[in-house]
Amino acid sequence: MPTPSRTNSTARTIARTLSFAQAQQYALPILFTVFGVIMGSWAGRIPAMAARVHVSHSALSMVLLMGGLGAVLSYPISSRMMASLGARKTLLFSGMALLCVLIAIGAAPTVPLLMMAVLSLGITASTFDVAINSAATAREKATGKSELSKLHGLGCAGGLVGATLGSLMASLHIMPVTHFLMLAGPLAFVLYYAYTMLDADDAPAAVEKKKFSLPRGQLLVLGTLGFLGSMAEGSIADWSGVFLKEHFGASDGLAPLALSCFSVMMLLSRLVGDKLKARYGARPLVTSGSMLGAAGLFFAVLSPDAYFALFGFAVAGLGLSLVFPFVFSAAGGQGPAALAGVASMAYSGSLMGPPVIGAIAQGCGMQIAIAYVGGLAALIAFVASRARMLK
Repeated sequence: MPTPSRTNSTARTIARTLSFAQAQQYALPILFTVFGVIMGSWAGRIPAMAARVHVSHSALSMVLLMGGLGAVLSYPISSRMMASLGARKTLLFSGMALLCVLIAIGAAPTVPLLMMAVLSLGITASTFDVAINSAATAREKATGKSELSKLHGLGCAGGLVGATLGSLMASLHIMPVTHFLMLAGPLAFVLYYAYTMLDADDAPAAVEKKKFSLPRGQLLVLGTLGFLGSMAEGSIADWSGVFLKEHFGASDGLAPLALSCFSVMMLLSRLVGDKLKARYGARPLVTSGSMLGAAGLFFAVLSPDAYFALFGFAVAGLGLSLVFPFVFSAAGGQGPAALAGVASMAYSGSLMGPPVIGAIAQGCGMQIAIAYVGGLAALIAFVASRARMLK
């Protein structure tokens, strides 16, 4: 008959095991949320950083393009890190590097140094994103359960938190470098905690060690979807408020609500996207959703006032919400090399889109620029209808 002390010891061991298993379930959600907070914080402080180094609108476009170049250059780096370290260690090292780069961006005293820091942001952010998506898709394959839409939804929620925190810091006149230093310590602790709890395999991934190559065949279709989808998202994030202000004369309080409506509907849709995928399949959802997104953007362009336009941007967020998570899920199912190539194309689109829209707005006006984004959404629907890997 076991003694009471041995029984208590066994109970404590079981409790620790259960708590560790529970913690494992939260590791990936934490990592996706942290990534969203980092990127949202960076995006929310772009105006302050641009004003601090006295950068013009054209020069700011070049700064943003450096992030897109960094995303493209990240392919050999992420591939080699995944090949030598595996997804778990890659996400730790690239995540810590991303926090350091965030501080460097806030401290950059000149435009050239800011461009170099944003280039590094593109590299580290894309590498971290490849690692966490690789871990997530590996868990999807192991469990047979779709969850990438929910995880991207949490990333979207983190982005909203980061942007809101950035707005608060700006209203308190806190410099970006101070803001990022205050943020980096707690996020580094959370990142390391999630890393220790993550149940991903430390085994190196078998990937091709190429300098860079575009995906081929159906993977190129996925990469194109990712590029177009992130280009549309990034353009709406940067220019929807400007559209309301310039086209409708919206107030400074009303104009940012365009992005809020878009982001909230995107978040809500992603939280239920995995259940919808299990029932209807990824390709019909992305195709029909993109058509709905295009309709929402055209509705915003043709709206009689700003409040109707807000409804259009909300519909666009609902329609475009599932493009990114389902593309990454399909690419990750083909292995880390495929995911790295598709992710590089996708993130180059997110950072190249806003400058392109800015150029269109400069030459043709904001109404044509937002209509162009609606055209991108319609093109996404056309490409998605031919993406056989979306299942």
